[in-house]
Amino acid sequence: MEEMEEELKCPVCGSFYREPIILPCSHNLCQACARNILVQTPESESPQSRRASGSGVSDYDYLDLDKMSLYSEADSGYGSYGGFASAPTTPCQKSPNGVRVFPPAMPPPPTHLSPALAPVPRNSCITCPQCHRSLILDDRGLRGFPKNRVLEGVIDRYQQSKAAALKCQLCEKAPKEATVMCEQCDVFYCDPCRLRCHPPRGPLAKHRLVPPAQGRVSRRLSPRKVSTCTDHELENHSMYCVQCKMPVCYQCLEEGKHSSHEVKALGAMWKLHKSQLSQALNGLSDRAKEAKEFLVQLRNMVQQIQENSVEFEACLVAQCDALIDALNRRKAQLLARVNKEHEHKLKVVRDQISHCTVKLRQTTGLMEYCLEVIKENDPSGFLQISDALIRRVHLTEDQWGKGTLTPRMTTDFDLSLDNSPLLQSIHQLDFVQMKASSPVPATPILQLEECCTHNNSATLSWKQPPLSPVPAEGYILELDDGSGGQFREVYVGKETMCTVDGLHFNSTYNARVKAFNKTGVSPYSKTLVLQTSEGPRGCSVMKPLPARQEDTQAFNQDTEEVAWFAFDPGSAHSDIIFSNDNLTVTCSSYDDRVVLGKTGFSKGVHYWELTIDRYDNHPDPAFGVARMDVMKDVMLGKDDKAWAITEGGITKGATIGVLLDLNRKTLTFFINDEQQGPIAFENVEGLFFPAVSLNRNVQVTLHTGLPVPDFYSSRASIA
Repeated sequence: MEEMEEELKCPVCGSFYREPIILPCSHNLCQACARNILVQTPESESPQSRRASGSGVSDYDYLDLDKMSLYSEADSGYGSYGGFASAPTTPCQKSPNGVRVFPPAMPPPPTHLSPALAPVPRNSCITCPQCHRSLILDDRGLRGFPKNRVLEGVIDRYQQSKAAALKCQLCEKAPKEATVMCEQCDVFYCDPCRLRCHPPRGPLAKHRLVPPAQGRVSRRLSPRKVSTCTDHELENHSMYCVQCKMPVCYQCLEEGKHSSHEVKALGAMWKLHKSQLSQALNGLSDRAKEAKEFLVQLRNMVQQIQENSVEFEACLVAQCDALIDALNRRKAQLLARVNKEHEHKLKVVRDQISHCTVKLRQTTGLMEYCLEVIKENDPSGFLQISDALIRRVHLTEDQWGKGTLTPRMTTDFDLSLDNSPLLQSIHQLDFVQMKASSPVPATPILQLEECCTHNNSATLSWKQPPLSPVPAEGYILELDDGSGGQFREVYVGKETMCTVDGLHFNSTYNARVKAFNKTGVSPYSKTLVLQTSEGPRGCSVMKPLPARQEDTQAFNQDTEEVAWFAFDPGSAHSDIIFSNDNLTVTCSSYDDRVVLGKTGFSKGVHYWELTIDRYDNHPDPAFGVARMDVMKDVMLGKDDKAWAITEGGITKGATIGVLLDLNRKTLTFFINDEQQGPIAFENVEGLFFPAVSLNRNVQVTLHTGLPVPDFYSSRASIA
């Protein structure tokens, strides 16, 4: 049951509900907390003034009063909250559980009456802190809201189940187990804290101290009040109004506003709704059971992924280690070949050194002998041996002929290792994703006659070549960034036509397409050059190409100075209702819904207007610009994807002008041709779409193709 605890706590005080009341939006509040967040509305918005004006709105017709909070968070007229033009602003705060609430506009006057009976300020308004819907109270004040007795019973049972684990509420550090509870203070005490904070003397002497479990249970188990009618306090509920979906009493049927409504027996409807709730819970229980089984499946997947990861890592390490071992073995073989070549070169050089040394020694000996012979003075003796010596000298000299003094071996190693193929293979080493079993599809052909641009969007069409033997499973369309940058994918699918929105105005894009199947992708088609306009009014057509542009296909278009567009049904909330060729919109819901324009802007100066065709019961429409991923089910400006103005003072027939200057990065608003204050937003950059948020009380019509106001153009030129 601990998971249910958040359902049992008040969004204002963060504690368990005390005397909870049910608001018309079906949310609950403590009765005391409801009084604390009351604010006083302008006199013109009181129920009496609305009855006097002949609006005929019932005090409790909640659907007609269903609107966002009455007060702005920043009192600027712009942003996420709109309100009454003359209403004072009240900054919101956060309750203990994080829900934003409004503090009281004035402290409640001291009174001896209970919160239910104490008077409330005149023209009071209460805003639900959870859904921010507002309701103006009538003369009955908070007594007009029914008590949620069922919620009180659930809280009783929940607290009884946790009564055994009650701790002291005043211990500063580790709370001790509570020994007593004061029924008047509704506080649990341990013995030291009771002696220190709740002495048995003075005004506290009459307080009743009981054991913790008994005290909480006895107080919660006191006889619960019987639910009585909010319009007739002395009458108990006896019937159920089918039209208003609420219990009513006998007098409500006789003389009240339920006299003409269909009613049924309270007990029968009680059993019927219990049965319906049980059936709905059965479906929700099935979803919860499926969610639990799905969580078990996901946890098993986590474990399986971890096991598979360990196994796969081990396999990968083993494969890489095998490659390293093979490389080491090959390394040893190559080193052995290098050592063999090294020994061979050394042997050849050493043999040549030995042979040359012997011959040099013989030559040197012959030279020394001949020098000694030349020193002899006996001519006959010299002549007897001179011829022989001369022949020996010439013969020895001839032996030192060409090549003898040339090395027989070079110092270089005639070995070259080409490792580039292996390195390339290592770099390409990857996991096998798929095996090619068939050829890739043929290159697609762009159909120029069906390609065109409109505003800042482009439509491209292509086809497979005739008699192509390999079918394509899909296509990939790529565009660059409009400035000659890298291509990026803008479409992947089976269709052969695609419209790309949100391009830059007055920019040149390059487009190309390729086909793919399980085998791989085809080559790219020829590049198509797209030229978007400054502010288009129509579609472009293909034009002949110069003869020199054989590899590039291109087309151009005429340009205008203003943009024409309508609301976009494709991106709008499903509750938006379109008419007048998508230029007029309203809503089927009382909640705020967002609709965007069909054209986005990223450059230039753009101006458009919206006229208020219907404006009932003081709604809070918002007008401005937003990004494509803005939230569609909350007021425009509630998130960080939109910039808007909310103006509570507009009336039926008013004209709202929006001026988006992306050259100066500013956003300005006009009402009936009058600028609303200074520039609303600055530093506005990116791609923006015209945007409106409205409900069924509002209908607006869009007017485009408008030039920028003259006074703004002149001021911009001066700046």
